[in-house]
Amino acid sequence: MTQPTHSPSTAPTPPTALAQRAAPLAGVVMVLFFVVAAASCAWLLIKGSTPFLPDVATRDQVLQGDITHRFAKTLSNAPVPSQAATLERDASWLLFGDLGPRVRQGCPGWLFLTDELRLNPAAMANARAKAQAVVSLQQALAKRGIRLLVAVVPDKSRIAARQLCTLARPASLAPRIVEWLAVLQAAGIAAVDLTPALHPLGDAAYLRTDTHWSEAGARAAAERVAQAVQGIGFKPTPQQAFDLMPQANARRPGDLVHLAGIDGLPVSLQPRPEYVAATQASASAQASGDNLDDLFGDDHLPNTALIGTSFSHNSNFLGFLQHALNAPVGSFAKDGGEFSGAAKAYFGSPAFTRTPPALIIWELPERDLQTPYDQGVQLP
Repeated sequence: MTQPTHSPSTAPTPPTALAQRAAPLAGVVMVLFFVVAAASCAWLLIKGSTPFLPDVATRDQVLQGDITHRFAKTLSNAPVPSQAATLERDASWLLFGDLGPRVRQGCPGWLFLTDELRLNPAAMANARAKAQAVVSLQQALAKRGIRLLVAVVPDKSRIAARQLCTLARPASLAPRIVEWLAVLQAAGIAAVDLTPALHPLGDAAYLRTDTHWSEAGARAAAERVAQAVQGIGFKPTPQQAFDLMPQANARRPGDLVHLAGIDGLPVSLQPRPEYVAATQASASAQASGDNLDDLFGDDHLPNTALIGTSFSHNSNFLGFLQHALNAPVGSFAKDGGEFSGAAKAYFGSPAFTRTPPALIIWELPERDLQTPYDQGVQLP
C-alpha cells in the first residue's frame, strides 16, 4: 500500500533564545525612531516656512496624486528622515559598495550614470518626437534669419567603455546618435556628432567621478564645433582673440559622488578623488581699443548663442569654444535642463526677443535623445 506523502510544514520557525531576548530592545528602538521621526515631521509642519501645497491646486493635481506626492517629498526633508537617508547611503557604500539607483561603479574609481545604461520605453517614438521638435524649431528660426547648429555629446559610457568593467551597455544603443542626427540632416539641419572628436582620447575625455567631460574632452569638442561653424560658412562676430591660462591643480568634486549621496563622507572614504588643473579663458589684452568697445559695449553684441546642458558649463567648454571661434559667445545653457530646458528658457527671455543672435549652437547629451518628451519648443 502506498504511503501518503506529506507536504513540508508551513509552520513558522520558532525564534531563537537570542532573538527572544533582543526583541523587546528592537521594539523599543523602533518605537523611539517612529516617535522622533513623527516629531521631526510635526516640527516641519508647525514651523510653517516650508510650502507643502501649491498656491493653486487643480483638480488634475489632486486626482493624479501630485498633491500627496509633493506633501510626502516635502516631509522627507525633515531632519530625522533626511539624516536617516544620508546614513543609509553612507552605510550602503561603505559596507556593500552600493551607490544607489542613479550611479554605478565600473572599474575601480570610475562612476557612471545609470541613465546612460538604461533602455527607455518607447525609445524610438521619443527620439522621433524630439527630432521633429528640432526640425520645427529650425524652420521657425529660419523665417527670422537665424541659423541652427546641433551638437550631440556622446555618453561617457560610450567613450570610456573600457572602464565599464562589469557594467553592461546595451548594444542597441550603438547607433543611437547616428540615427537621430540622420533625421535632422535629412531635413537640412546642420548637426555634428562629437563622438569622432572624443573617441581618440578614450577614457581621458571624461572625468572619473563626474558625468561630464574632462578639459581635454571639452577642448576637443569645442574645436569640432568650431569646425562645423566654419563648415556652414558662418562668421562669428565680433572677432576677438582669447587667452587660455591654466590654473593650479585642485580637487574636483564629482557630481556622481554627490548624486550617490556620499559626498558628506570624509574624502578618504569616498571614491578616489580627482585632481584637475582648470583652464581660464579671457579676452586677449592685445585687442585694439575698437575691438574692446565692440566686445563690452551694447552696439556690437556676440552674434552667436550657446544653449544646452551642464556640459556647456563644465570643464571650460565655453572658453575653449570662444578660443576656437576667435569670438565671444553668449551662453544660455542650463544645468539640469535635459533636452529642451535651456531652449525653452532662452526663447522666452529678453535676451532672445530683444537681441536675437544670427547662429544658435544647441548642445545635447546623447542620453536625453530617447527619454519621454511631451512638449515642443516654440518661439514667442
